[in-house]
Amino acid sequence: MYPYPRLDARKVIELLRSRFPDGFLTLKDLPDPYRFKDMQKAVRRLTLALDRGERIVLIGDYDVDGVVSTTIMRLFFRELGHDLEWIIPNRFTDGYGLSPGVLDRVGEADVILTVDNGIAAHEAARLCREQGIDLIVTDHHIVPDTPPEAYAIVNQKQSECPFPYEEVCGAQIAWYLAAALRRELGAAIDLRDYLDLTALAIVADVMPLHHINRAMVRFGLERLDTTERPAIRAYRERFGIREFTAESVAFGLAPLLNSAGRMEDAAVASDFLAAEEMETARTLLERLVAHNEERKETERAVTREALEGIDPDAAVLVAAGERWHEGVLGIVAARLAHRFERPALVLTRLGDRYKGSGRSWGECDLFALLQGCAEHLTGFGGHRAAVGLALAPEDLDPFARCLQERARSLCAQTETLDPAILGILDIAEVDEGLCRTIEGYEPFGHGNLRPRFIAMDVPVAAVRRMGREREHARYTFRVGERFLEGVHFRCGESPAVGKRVDILYSPELNRFNGTERLQLRIERILRTK
Repeated sequence: MYPYPRLDARKVIELLRSRFPDGFLTLKDLPDPYRFKDMQKAVRRLTLALDRGERIVLIGDYDVDGVVSTTIMRLFFRELGHDLEWIIPNRFTDGYGLSPGVLDRVGEADVILTVDNGIAAHEAARLCREQGIDLIVTDHHIVPDTPPEAYAIVNQKQSECPFPYEEVCGAQIAWYLAAALRRELGAAIDLRDYLDLTALAIVADVMPLHHINRAMVRFGLERLDTTERPAIRAYRERFGIREFTAESVAFGLAPLLNSAGRMEDAAVASDFLAAEEMETARTLLERLVAHNEERKETERAVTREALEGIDPDAAVLVAAGERWHEGVLGIVAARLAHRFERPALVLTRLGDRYKGSGRSWGECDLFALLQGCAEHLTGFGGHRAAVGLALAPEDLDPFARCLQERARSLCAQTETLDPAILGILDIAEVDEGLCRTIEGYEPFGHGNLRPRFIAMDVPVAAVRRMGREREHARYTFRVGERFLEGVHFRCGESPAVGKRVDILYSPELNRFNGTERLQLRIERILRTK
């Protein structure tokens, strides 16, 4: 019935081990900073600027990766005794990255340093040359066929760059830049102190948790649990966090940090992470919490309206509204794509144009889809999984028709296996030993997904609803002569006692108040009979 292999505990361990054919790397395996092309050139120019007392201005980005990259540079230069000037462009007034408008805000400068952006800033690079500003770009995004004419470009994806790992994020490059500067300046600064922040960015920017990414995140998560950094201490205190995981970062701290840039200004998030006093950190944290609550409510409202306006049978979902908050369009598109298992675009009308975001599903190349309908757009960008776009109101209907026509051939709906589902595993195979073995492969995230399994024909012995609004369910399942508990969060109606169910689940050890209990984390009830 399900197109997945049948497994036992031994086969599960073999499949997990196959994800890491070269074993687990550690911090000792991190490549040298100077394996980045242009790193030495960038470091020497920055060192010269520091020696001369020249004006250096940092330009960041408004997502978590950009905020963390900015903060790492701010903190590192603070330790050097230099008060670095910095700007994170505002999503609503500046747009993305180093633009001519942002350059106007900078004014006179000797060196501009970008983090997590700049690799497509051709016009700004030209203006920098005309104004005698040395532009140093550090970025991890895809390099265009013609890179901007900058003084130095540190990007692992550019040609002739010998850095051995292509999928790293902007904050990792910022961390490496700090490491190279420390060496050049002979500064007594421990770069491990910044890995708690770097880990946030790696997880939030959905980098694959392999090779050095896993090593940096694993160490960084341990630092998050123990760091005295006021921002993290305030977060642990506010939310009762005992232990960080990659998943708790992805679904807790990362959205909180992202909310500032989505709803107001990402500078708040960087100021929070860079706070030197607990009182300041607590105050800024409450601002972030308020932004995040506003973001969630706005997201729910836009999602409700979007659901009313889409054709659920369309090959590509297109939702368009009036003055929907542009900071949540990408999140809503992702929710629609996941719910209906097809690509989704969400657009809002702002004056005389529509602006929107899209998220793909399965193997559909959303960027290629837009390329084929480009005559209806005033602008678009992105990659196969996520896009941004703009168009005139009169082009909305012809654009939507073009999408549907192309999607029927380009994005044919085919049954695809979920890579997070390892196979069919009877819950009789689940015990504490298997859970501990699975835990050894953490942190789980992109490229190393938490393993999920299907169990069939499981008898329901007891059901109890939980939560303020009874939105969760706790089950007791019969396993031969023993019983095993399962918990299902934010679920609908529960199957009745005596029913048999097929479930999608992850086994886990629930630790609380010094006790440890085996349970199943239920993701979905697949079938009831």
